[in-house]
Amino acid sequence: MSEIHDAFPYLRVRGAAQAIDFYCRAFGGVERFRLTEPSGRIGHAEITLGPATIMLSDEFPEHGLLGPAPSGRSSFAVHLHVADVDKVFERAVREGASVIRPLENHFYGERSGTVQDPFGHEWLLGGQIEALTPEEMQRRYTALFQQ
Repeated sequence: MSEIHDAFPYLRVRGAAQAIDFYCRAFGGVERFRLTEPSGRIGHAEITLGPATIMLSDEFPEHGLLGPAPSGRSSFAVHLHVADVDKVFERAVREGASVIRPLENHFYGERSGTVQDPFGHEWLLGGQIEALTPEEMQRRYTALFQQ
């Protein structure tokens, strides 16, 4: 069996050019490149968010490749672990993201919240507030069900 070298989220987006601009403004992304059809539709693009690469394209309905409805909820989310989650969360909302779950401190040692970008994708934004072992997280998780 071959080893996996990388795994990349690949987002299908209604309006990939606008999404790239949003991800760069809201999350500090840097566009690496894009492949654009003569019509302007983006067939493939890559942006970096810190050390991570996100791949994306416009929708291609003729091939059954659709993005989420901007007004619906996605079953998929990208988790960005950041140094200053309050700053990134506020910037994302200022740039047009909707708050799904406000920021709060959690039992597993992270301050996090969830936003939905204007294109229908959800982003879990979090930052570490405590370094915990898996055993301590499990103890705290179990305690939640005993209240």
